[in-house]
Amino acid sequence: MHSPTFFRRRRVVWLGAAALALGASLPLATAQAQGQTAPWPSQPIKLLVGFPAGSSPDLMARTLAEPLAAALGQPVVVENRAGAGGNIAAAAVARATDNHTLGLMINGNLTIAKILNPATPYDPLKDLTPVSLLAVAPLVLTAPMSAPADGAAFLAAARQSGDRWNYGSPGVGTVAHLGMELIKSRAGIAPLHVPYPGNPQVITAMMGDQVQMALLPPGLAMAQVRGGKLRAIGVTSTGRSSVVPEVPTLTEAGVPNLQLEIWNAVAAPNSLPKAHVKKLAALLTEIVRRPDIREKILAQGWQVTGTSPEGLGNRIRQDTAAMADVIERNQIRPN
Repeated sequence: MHSPTFFRRRRVVWLGAAALALGASLPLATAQAQGQTAPWPSQPIKLLVGFPAGSSPDLMARTLAEPLAAALGQPVVVENRAGAGGNIAAAAVARATDNHTLGLMINGNLTIAKILNPATPYDPLKDLTPVSLLAVAPLVLTAPMSAPADGAAFLAAARQSGDRWNYGSPGVGTVAHLGMELIKSRAGIAPLHVPYPGNPQVITAMMGDQVQMALLPPGLAMAQVRGGKLRAIGVTSTGRSSVVPEVPTLTEAGVPNLQLEIWNAVAAPNSLPKAHVKKLAALLTEIVRRPDIREKILAQGWQVTGTSPEGLGNRIRQDTAAMADVIERNQIRPN
């Protein structure tokens, strides 16, 4: 039999071993806890924009950068990576692994890109996570000053002209291109598509009566309309837009069931933790709805929304389905 001293010694040895084991596990547990509760962001945020300085997405990004930086406690640096309709920047966001890279994107980057061109180096639905839908705007069907001012009369003239009329767009697969194909099917008109490098060239072509119509963002369209250089035929929203309340809808002109909007949104790499995504969405929604920021965005030609990640995700799926139908029905392929 063992003596009481033996048992006391064994108890001391066991307690010492347990203490050593617990001590060894503490750094790992502490590190894990610190990783879960570490402040974020811990470094400047990069906000990538796929268009040049002065473009509409760039203006939106720079409007948000300062108030977002103040809310996050870290600088927000807008970085322009123009090219491929914004897809170069979107692909860079999708590849980012630093948890501090975001993208301010147009709807084409999040809906049309992969459907139009399977070689696009990212999949919006798999590689990016929605953060918030910031602002929306209808497109304005615009025409030369020689066109009928009334929407119904304009569409009647377009039907009579068949494929002798042309329409311009800033490129194959853009929302302006796909939107016109949608209008053609709904309105029973048949103008031929003439792609241009960008909207400035489309506007010049309309002023010279080389094309008879085009869909333009409100900011661009109304600058020409108010200057007496182009006509606004109608907007592509179901109801009149607060961005251009004086312009009737194309539904009023006889185009049924038409709702087509352009939009700006923030997206992140799919690897960004969901807690950070929710934090960003809440901050962005609060910022864009501030009266002073709302006025700035309205002056840029946009109607403020601000949504949850789920709200943007729903819009992406809805618009992806609608644009996929237009692309497949018209067999549209990239140049």
